[in-house]
Amino acid sequence: MKVYQDKITQFTLALQSINKKYNSISLVRLLVIVAFFVSVYYYVEQQSMLFIVLAIALFVGFIFLMKLHSKLLNDKKIANALLTINKDELAFVSKRELPFEDGQEFIDFQHPYAYDLDIFGAHSLFQNLNRTATFIGKKTLAERLLVLAPNEEIIENQAAVAELSSKLDWRQDFLAFAKVSQDNQSSYESLLRWSTFNSNPLSRLTNIGSYILPLLFIGSAIGYLISSNTIFVSAMSYLFIINLAFLGKYFKRIQIEISNSDNIDKILKQYSKLLQKVEEEKFSAPKLLALQQKLKFKEKNASAHFQELSELFSKMDSINNLITATLFNGAFLYNLHALKDLLKWKKEHATALEDWLAVIGEFEMLNSFANLSYNNPDFVFPTLNTDFKISFNNLSHPLLTSATRVGNEVQFYPQSFMILTGSNMSGKSTFLRSLGINMVLAGAGSVVCAAAATVHPLPVLVSMRLSDSLSDSESYFFAEIKRLKQIMNALEKQPAFVLLDEILRGTNSDDKRNGTIEVVKKVIANKAIGAIATHDIEVCLTTNAFPAILTNKCFEVEIVNDELHFDYKLRDGICKNKSATFLMTKMGVI
Repeated sequence: MKVYQDKITQFTLALQSINKKYNSISLVRLLVIVAFFVSVYYYVEQQSMLFIVLAIALFVGFIFLMKLHSKLLNDKKIANALLTINKDELAFVSKRELPFEDGQEFIDFQHPYAYDLDIFGAHSLFQNLNRTATFIGKKTLAERLLVLAPNEEIIENQAAVAELSSKLDWRQDFLAFAKVSQDNQSSYESLLRWSTFNSNPLSRLTNIGSYILPLLFIGSAIGYLISSNTIFVSAMSYLFIINLAFLGKYFKRIQIEISNSDNIDKILKQYSKLLQKVEEEKFSAPKLLALQQKLKFKEKNASAHFQELSELFSKMDSINNLITATLFNGAFLYNLHALKDLLKWKKEHATALEDWLAVIGEFEMLNSFANLSYNNPDFVFPTLNTDFKISFNNLSHPLLTSATRVGNEVQFYPQSFMILTGSNMSGKSTFLRSLGINMVLAGAGSVVCAAAATVHPLPVLVSMRLSDSLSDSESYFFAEIKRLKQIMNALEKQPAFVLLDEILRGTNSDDKRNGTIEVVKKVIANKAIGAIATHDIEVCLTTNAFPAILTNKCFEVEIVNDELHFDYKLRDGICKNKSATFLMTKMGVI
């Protein structure tokens, strides 16, 4: 896409400009600090007020340059993240490269469809969709792909995805801030543990002491400055030691509060910026407005609360710096006051913290679906119904490129269940996966790979690709029987969309045929909608007994110029061509 190439050019130039400013500021900052020390030296030598004024001005200038340097560093990180985002996106749409996390930690062999439909892992649906950079975003996207959403939520998600699809710049900015956060599962879970950890407030006596002892120390310092009486120096020394001893009683408590919180202040700062992006954007979709409204808390935005928490953790973390902690706590009980403020923040805000993080996750999930929609303008949102009607026009697999996709028309009414035949390599399994993945996308509120679609959202149940569970001493056959049992149990509770691919391969042909026919009869008796692929023609004859429910469809293979030709087009009826015999004859096997 040209838009990604244009953005690569834009952010490459921006990054070059930022780097020049960054390097210039670094040099000026070095010169300023050198000039500061020179001014101090000449003041000591000559006792001239000119040099002390100059030193103060240089110090103020140095602080200003430090802040500017820090801002440029952040701008540099954001510009670099945006450049990476667009390079990755261009590589994805042009070369089908997948520089995105694949979510393999979410693989669940017992899930009704996740493993069979390649929802997670290398070259999976998740890896193609995933445009998240925080742990909660990745987790939210994974959960949305694993569980069917209620119809109302699907409709809300569709409207949100449609709006976010048009906000390319905003989506990329949001992702860039998320990438810079360097958030991970450990930091997310430690923050939640901290928010739910029962922290008792400090005692009344401790609160009084936290004010009186520093005031006595400051008073002694002022007394010495006024009178130069050394008794005040002695008092300050004793108070310094008393303050440290007083803090020592709460040292373990402070360590517990900040345990497992390495860099948490920086991550919280980025959370704040992410939430600020949401708070400041104008939305119209009801779900986006509702998420935005969740960020209003006690007359302030969640981003401000997160910024405050970030600063509190930063203050608390100073206790790990021996020199700073000794000086500030000996004089002012700095970390004790920071602890009080942290406990107060937790008491007032902890109940809302997880909800704010969930908003970040929801936006990253919706942004991922919006990116799919943006990259595939020919994909459509399905129209929902509650009449068990499912149909797709020009259905294909969303992970195939537009150049290799072959679309098919498929309709599950009036007949609701399809018996699918065709030789190996003719496209049966890909077709079944196309049906399954598009039903999963439809159930999440995403666009689907079709020109038009009508869907009654249903749970998806699949038996297509099981692995031997050697650790449980299970054969492939027994694992398949267990999966079929899982499907039947689920169907007894509610209708579902069922996909079966050449089941019962671990038994003899008669047993397999009879078992397959009985499975078909049972799934349609439980009002399942879907399809079963089989090589057994006798299974197709079951349609004669249930013509109002079952229909036969097939993928044919043609022999063109003494070569097999697959057109991957779905046809009515039962497959007639025998590609296996042709191939074995051609290759001299028979």
